[in-house]
Order: sequence, then structure tokens, then C-alpha cells
Amino acid sequence: MKPRPVSNPPNPWDTTAVEYLEEIPPSKLEVLEDHSREVLGRNDSPDVGFTWSVNPYRGCLHACAYCYARPYHEYLGFGAGTDFETKLVVKPRAAELLRAAFERKSWKGETVAFSGVTDCYQPLEASLRLTRSCLEVCAEYRNPVGIITKGPLIERDLDVLQTLAQEARLSVYITLPFHDEQVARAMEPYVATPRRRLQTIERLAAAGITVGVAVAPLIPGLNDEDLARVLTAAREAGATRAFYTLLRLPGPVQTVFEERLREKLPLRAERVLHRIRETRGGALNDSRFSVRMSGEGIYADTVRKLFDTVARRVGLNTTWASDEGEKESPFRRPMKPGTQLSFF
Repeated sequence: MKPRPVSNPPNPWDTTAVEYLEEIPPSKLEVLEDHSREVLGRNDSPDVGFTWSVNPYRGCLHACAYCYARPYHEYLGFGAGTDFETKLVVKPRAAELLRAAFERKSWKGETVAFSGVTDCYQPLEASLRLTRSCLEVCAEYRNPVGIITKGPLIERDLDVLQTLAQEARLSVYITLPFHDEQVARAMEPYVATPRRRLQTIERLAAAGITVGVAVAPLIPGLNDEDLARVLTAAREAGATRAFYTLLRLPGPVQTVFEERLREKLPLRAERVLHRIRETRGGALNDSRFSVRMSGEGIYADTVRKLFDTVARRVGLNTTWASDEGEKESPFRRPMKPGTQLSFF
């Protein structure tokens, strides 16, 4: 990652602000440890198809301009701009904490999603292996898992994924919002190319893993024109499911996204911002449940119909893959050494 000048929108949770009067210093990569006592996060949003998630990392080296998770970094006292991309927080005890959660009598074996906030297969995972360690715990307990990622590093863990698919339940979605490589590089500069992510879909499918494609986010006026090509290419690579979410720009994400858009794609910026407002009642964001993921208005309805039509034509299932609650969970606590079996 090339050093970039520090640039963060004002943090509303900070009582002080830093203003550089001379040359702005470059941002530097920092890895910080989070010693929280819990690793399972509970989701109460009706717009998301899972209740529990594990996030081994906070902040993300992928540096996607549109990432809805940027505001969460402000709660840690950091900025949502370059801080989000360079001040990364890791949970070194993630697997240990997950095991402890599975051992509680209250745990019923519900699906655990990786990740609800930042990418569980971002570059740090190559050396820290926190996601893999957590997945190994899930495999040991046969706990259902759902994964959403942009990272080809997931291919490293085919062995544990196959175990989960065979002995528990597993669904994987590869995030692929763009087909045009140049546009992808502008908006998500440190992510694998669209072509490389299609290879990941192909390799997962060849290994017997149920894999889908997530067109997320769909950015009106920018990548909606890619929709048919993305879905078709993903289906040809072996994807069997698909979903999309409309671009969300909560809080400081608006600033980061618009600055990146104007810097990297200046000729398209006004058109994109205009289209976004068409789907959000004249604003750049709408945080209301039930509409924040899909938008409203004629343009949002057109996108929805286009997605449904193309997905149906190429043979992609558009229902959410989580089957939590539909049948008994395969979750089982492993027998402890020395435990005596009793048949009477």
C-alpha cells in the first residue's frame, strides 16, 4: 500500500480535532490488538439475513471508498478515512472466545456470519490466520457458517470449508460489484481484480462449495451497467446464488465516497451523485430499515427488476442462502477426553 496523506472526516465522538498547518503527514499502517471478552456480535437489523457474526478485524486494508463500516472506526477514537484503512484492530483471542461461546448452554447452534463489518479475508489474514482459526472451531462444533468476502485468500482454507460443507452447513458469497477493472480499481484500490474474484468463485465451486455472488454495493450511475455482465460471468464460473444491495452512505462515508469519486472518476461524478439521490428521496443516504438496502423510486425499481430478470435468465437463485430455523442445526459439542458413554 502506497503511503497517502492522512485524511479523515471530522469524528463526531472526539472532543478535539487535529488541523495540519503545514505538510500533512503520510498515513502509516498500524496493527492494534483488541482484547474484548466477547467475539460474537448480535445483529438486530431486519435487513440482514443473519443474527450472529464474528469480526476478527476492525478497519480494512482493502480501502473501498463505499464501505458502510467506516463509521464504526470512529467509535474507537479513529477517523473514517485513512485511519480506517491503516489503523487496523485485530482480535488475537477470537478463536478462544468463539469456543467459549459455543460451550455455553444458551448457544443453540445458529448460523455465524463472517464478517458483518470488515472483510474476514483481508490481507492481514494471510499471516494472522484469525479467520481460519475461528472456522476450525466452527468445524469442530459443526456450527453453520456463512461467509461474505472479496478476498481470494479464502482459497487457502478449502480444506476446512469442505469439512463445514459436509458436516455442518456453509454458504459463501464472493463480493463482485464491478466488471470494469478500471472502475473497480478506482473505488476499491487494494482488492483483487474482478477477473481474479471470478476465479475464486470457480475454484470454490469446483471444490464442492455452495458459492454465490454479492453485487454489493450497486452504485446507481456507475456499476448498474455492469450488472448483467457480473451475474452472467459469476454463473458461468459456478455461482448458484446472487444478491445485491444498493449503495449506502452513512455519516462520514458520504465524504470519503464523494472525494474518491471526484478524484478518480471526475467526468462521472455528478451523474452518479444525481442517480444516488434519485433512489434516496433527494438525499445521498436513507438509514430507514426496509429501504436502506434497496432504495425507493423509479430508478431503484428499475434496478431491482433488472437484477431479478437477469438472475432468473442465467439461473441464479436470489433467495438468501441462510436456512437458519428451517431445520435442526447440526451443531454438536465435541466429546471431552475421558467422558464415559452411557447407553442406559
